[in-house]
Order: sequence, then C-alpha cells, then structure tokens
Amino acid sequence: MAERARRNVEQVIVGKADVIDLVLVALLCEGHVLLEDVPGIGKTMLAKSIARTLDCSFRRIQFTPDLLPSDVTGVAFFNQRQQEFEFRPGPIFSQVVLADEINRATPRTQSALLECMDERQVTTEGETRPLPRPFLVLATQNPIELEGTFPLPEAQLDRFLLRLAIGYPSEADEKEIVRRFRSSNPLDELPPVLSVSELVAMQRVCREVHVAAAVEDYIVRLVRASRLHASIELGVSPRGTLALYRSAQAFAAINGRPYVLPDDAKHLAPAVLTHRAAARATTFCPRSSPRCPRLLKSQAPDRSASHVLAFRAPPPTEGSCWSRLDWSARHGRGRRWRSNVLALRAPPAPDGSWWSRPDGRRVRRGGERPCELGPAGGVVQARLRADCCEG
Repeated sequence: MAERARRNVEQVIVGKADVIDLVLVALLCEGHVLLEDVPGIGKTMLAKSIARTLDCSFRRIQFTPDLLPSDVTGVAFFNQRQQEFEFRPGPIFSQVVLADEINRATPRTQSALLECMDERQVTTEGETRPLPRPFLVLATQNPIELEGTFPLPEAQLDRFLLRLAIGYPSEADEKEIVRRFRSSNPLDELPPVLSVSELVAMQRVCREVHVAAAVEDYIVRLVRASRLHASIELGVSPRGTLALYRSAQAFAAINGRPYVLPDDAKHLAPAVLTHRAAARATTFCPRSSPRCPRLLKSQAPDRSASHVLAFRAPPPTEGSCWSRLDWSARHGRGRRWRSNVLALRAPPAPDGSWWSRPDGRRVRRGGERPCELGPAGGVVQARLRADCCEG
C-alpha cells in the first residue's frame, strides 16, 4: 500500500522519492512535518498530492502577522435566529492542513497549534472537540527571508516529527517537470489510491514492527549523546526518542521489512533530531586556536548530528562483526580527513588516542584491520580526533 501511495504522489512530485517516503513515515506515525525550503519548490503541491492520494480533506492556512488564534481553531458566534451560541470550526478541522509560512504569525497564533498537534483536539469556550483522523500538519517556512518573522519556539518545534527540505530538482527532473506540466496540471486528475480505513490499519501494523534490543539501545544512546555534545545547549527530549523509535518502525514497514535495522535509525536521525536540539550561539573548532572561531548558530544542529552519528556507531548487522562509518569534514583551507569508526564493544579509548582495540593496541587513522568481538559481543563508543584548523 505504501508503494502504491508513493507511485501516485510521484505523478505530481518529480524526483523526490526520499521526501515522499519521509512524509509517508510521518503519516504512519501520526506525526507532523516542517518543510523548511525556499518558495516555488513544491511544498503546497506535495501537501495537496498527499491529501488527494488518501482521499482526505485539505485546507491551507496562510499565516500572517494579523492572523488570530480563532482564525485557525474556529469561533463561537451568537445565532440570532436560534438565540444561542454556535461554533463555526476553523480550517484546522481538516485531515491534511498546510500551515504556509508558519513563522510569519505571532507567537500567540502559533501557540494555538500546540494542543491541536499534540493532543489532536481543540478546546474553545470551555468545550473540547476532537479533530478528524488521520490528522497531518504540513508547515512551511522560508529560511531566507527573516524580516517580519517570529521564530518557532522549542516547544513548537518539538511537536513536529520531521523537518525536511525538498531541495531543487536535478536537470533531468526539471525537464520532466516542464514536460509533465506543459498542457495540464497532473494534480487535477490525481486519483485516490488509499482509503482512510487502510491508512489506520497500516498505522496499527507499524506499531508491531520488531525492534531488537541492540537497536533500541542504539536509539537511546544516540539521543542521549545529543545532550552531552559540546555545541548543543539543549539536547533532544524523550519525545524525540519516541519519535525516532516510531519513525524507524514506519520506515522499515514501508520498505517491506517486519524488523528495524540500525541503518533505519541512522537514516532518519537528521530529520527527526536536528530541529529538537538548541545549538549554542558560538562554538570553536575542536583543538583550534583562539584565532579560529566558527559561528555555528545556523548549522550547528545539522553538523552536531553528524558528529553524534559518528561517535555512536550502530550495532553490527547479522553476519558481520563490525560496521564502518565514514565521516569526513572540512577544517581550515581545503584540508579534509577521513576516519573509520569500528563498531566493537570495548573499554573507552584513553584520552589522546583515536580508539583502542579490546587488547589495548592502538590503530592508526585510516587503517582497516580485522576486528575481534569485545566483551558481550556488541558495540563500542569509538572516539575520533579532529584536526584543528590553522589560520
């Protein structure tokens, strides 16, 4: 069913199969998606295609500074004919809601979505009303234009399951877009291929996907490592742990597997975790001199996620005794280095070394040697040493 939905959306969205898969993951996890990209990429088209594919109701909310919370949730007005107050539901009472340019609304209006996104209900005039199921919020914001915007607070960002960037299409995909939209819009003829009952059944099946104890341990250690990283001021909350766990289950399900691999969690970690971590205003390159400060406020969460993934090696897959992670970074003027991380369970490497084998012998950077299983035959917390940048 997931493959059928993916092919249907690809009739409109060209060359973005990975983004479509992640939006389907959010649907199966009953989560929400924050699309952070420039205008004209196809964010609205993606939301409409998802709604048409599932035969769901769709509403678009254009967020502006003068938008009120009642414009989103609804308002109670006095009906003079019936001499009583009557509730008129707002656009949030839809199954797929596009919150366009959400950071242009005031914090008062942004906070109106907190209860809707987390508890899937709306409370107005002392009465609580449930939202329709399935319920998906696709919010967009422009990372380029910051004038007249109100950045989303951490409490709001934590409500989003995923943060995605669609990105520009390749040259071949852009030619295909021109040909496909030359005579008509394929969205007008997009048929529904999944019913709401089928989607609800798929959501129940995803909760039954098996997660091994070693993969659970990897997910927990990955999230906890974000709370100890030098460039992260506020680490990922336990809600992020649950989000990564359930996203890995859904990602395994749409790929036809009844079990979760460590690579599933590793693949989803940047989209699930980076927007939940608050970076420090400034950090310095490791082992650098005071002459080489680096301002990482905008890119620290993404870069820190790469560091955390490198430091927390996934458990070895069945049939192999070690797993390799290749992590490269640019330091200074064009200097690149590459290091291998071996997934072994061994005592932590002593300070000043790259990593140590269970027998205590050091291995040079870039070298690959046959590995021995350490105590309990599991995973090591391998250590990396970064070269400092000069000048």
